[in-house]
Amino acid sequence: MLATLQPTVIVASDLSRAMNTAKPLARILGLKVTTDVGLRETFAGEWEGLTRPEMERGYGTMLAQWSASAEMPAGVSGETRLEVAQRVAAAVQRALERVGPGAALVVVTHGGAARAGIGEILGLPPEHWAVLGVLTNCSWSVLVENVSGVGPRWRLQEYNAGTLPESALADDR
Repeated sequence: MLATLQPTVIVASDLSRAMNTAKPLARILGLKVTTDVGLRETFAGEWEGLTRPEMERGYGTMLAQWSASAEMPAGVSGETRLEVAQRVAAAVQRALERVGPGAALVVVTHGGAARAGIGEILGLPPEHWAVLGVLTNCSWSVLVENVSGVGPRWRLQEYNAGTLPESALADDR
């Protein structure tokens, strides 16, 4: 389905899960996957490798605080969601510089990084990023650039999708 968008650039996190997801699409399109470390998942410090129940048992209060605040680091030495959002948005911007007018970019990253990055790119206040919900593995979101110059730069067309957006009449065209 994503191949029908005819992307001209595919960029992925350099972590194997994202690369393994990006490669089949690149093969179909005859494109090369480039990597950007800015698309990595949140560095969780002491929480790295723990399951959610293990984090709840060992770090319950801290986990609750992290869940409620984009400014709280994951674990003691991990990243904040604000840091993740800024590095993901910067990675997307770097990739967009290689995409021609009217062309599509595919970004392959991880759920938490994607949600924070999308919130940042859309200009949502961090306290509202959670309204986007958790992304399902191998689902995608579609952001469309507003080229009219009126209103926000980006529009969220699809979120956590398994299908592509369908044309719809709108009163803002």
